[in-house]
Amino acid sequence: MTVKQLVEKLNLTVFSGQENLDVEITGGYASDLLSDVMGFAKEGEVWITLQTHKNVIAIASLKELAAVVLVKNFQPDEDMLQQAIREEIPVLGTSEETFETVGKIYEAIKS
Repeated sequence: MTVKQLVEKLNLTVFSGQENLDVEITGGYASDLLSDVMGFAKEGEVWITLQTHKNVIAIASLKELAAVVLVKNFQPDEDMLQQAIREEIPVLGTSEETFETVGKIYEAIKS
């Protein structure tokens, strides 16, 4: 499944990274602890979080993640958004809670 297909299937908001929506998703990782993501997330995964600062983009870039999904109507702060635009990393959003978002992404990727 591509990031674009996930956006369409879950009706996600696209804040940035429109040029990289064709990236294949290999899995997902849910955590709000940056060091946890840095240590264990894998290339091609989508990261589900409520963190909205630019360090999220630094880690997403370092780990070569497919996208970042912000939950609970959180929106990227201006520094995060500008960094995501520069790095061309898709930052997506949903009104859903983390638990529901993880379940829906899991089902979408596995089907």
